[in-house]
Amino acid sequence: MARWERYTILEGQIRMKMAPGKKRVFKVVLAGAAIVTLAVTLAGCGQAANTQAASKPKQLVLYSAQGYDAAMAKAFQAKTGIQVKLSDMSTGPLIGKIEAEKSNSHWDVAWFDGDASMQELDNEGLLLKGWTPNDVSNLTPLGRSLVAPDKSYYPGGVTAAAAIGVNTKLLPKAEYPKDWKDLLNPTFKNAVAMNDPSISGPTYPFVAGILNLMGNTRGKKFFLEMKANGMKVGRTNNVELNGLLTGQYKAVMIQDSALVSAKAKGEPINIIYPSSGVFTLPDVLGINKNAPDMAAAKEFVEYVLSREGQKVMSNPRNGGGDSYYNPVVTGIKPNAARQQSGINWKRVDPVASAKDENSIKKWFNDNITQ
Repeated sequence: MARWERYTILEGQIRMKMAPGKKRVFKVVLAGAAIVTLAVTLAGCGQAANTQAASKPKQLVLYSAQGYDAAMAKAFQAKTGIQVKLSDMSTGPLIGKIEAEKSNSHWDVAWFDGDASMQELDNEGLLLKGWTPNDVSNLTPLGRSLVAPDKSYYPGGVTAAAAIGVNTKLLPKAEYPKDWKDLLNPTFKNAVAMNDPSISGPTYPFVAGILNLMGNTRGKKFFLEMKANGMKVGRTNNVELNGLLTGQYKAVMIQDSALVSAKAKGEPINIIYPSSGVFTLPDVLGINKNAPDMAAAKEFVEYVLSREGQKVMSNPRNGGGDSYYNPVVTGIKPNAARQQSGINWKRVDPVASAKDENSIKKWFNDNITQ
């Protein structure tokens, strides 16, 4: 439709100036009829504009701390045609970015390890509640148990928040620790490391799990004794792994998938799952309550829960260490490199952990990290 730059109603005529050099005059019986005609035509223009807006390409803004997120974004975009804008970062900075954007959020989906941290975002009223993915029936019983009570987030897979990795070249088998408390032995003086729970997503559930397992007082005493024994606190799994492999440490307490990945590559690592228990660490997806593209966000979560999406996630060529997880979707087999039996799994209540997250992180920072 040609663009109208000016129209006037004069002596029963409507004169419309079109593109330069082109004029048309329409005779009408009444000026009122002309106005009706104009109104109908303008309404048609509005419908065309609405159609154009509706056909605007979808875009998913994904904030993620997963190793396989780039491969998943690429696969999802290829399948759906939805453009994906990925912001990949560690969990701590990711959550900080979400917090900073509370009044003007730009993200659609957040994806990281640790349901306690996602529960905290839910407690702040930032997540979409009460939505059920079409393919939620794909979840295993363990997967269903990890869904948020108010359906504000869903699990994509599970690892251990921490296991003990030892350097087999530095430590004889007879000195392998069997439980967490064994790391207090003189053998591990100045030779153990873990990550900072304020930076590393998997580490806060580990710390919260220890406090839950041992009790708050005894758990804090354990970390204080570890510090007194020379424990170092780093930032990420890769940093601690490098320290283990270069002989800086004899043992590290980090997410087990990172240890499984390194061992699968032939590194001199043995993995110990402490007898008193290790803590489930689901990777979780939450949708922004005010998602700029809600439809795209829901479609992405459903893709992650699909068998097709899971096959992309579980390929180590796509996700490195993060791909060595235990699936919570039926029909997906865990990587053969993962230990499947003899593990004493403990689930940390995400609601209780979220309630205490800030105070526990502050205590750890003031007493252990510093």
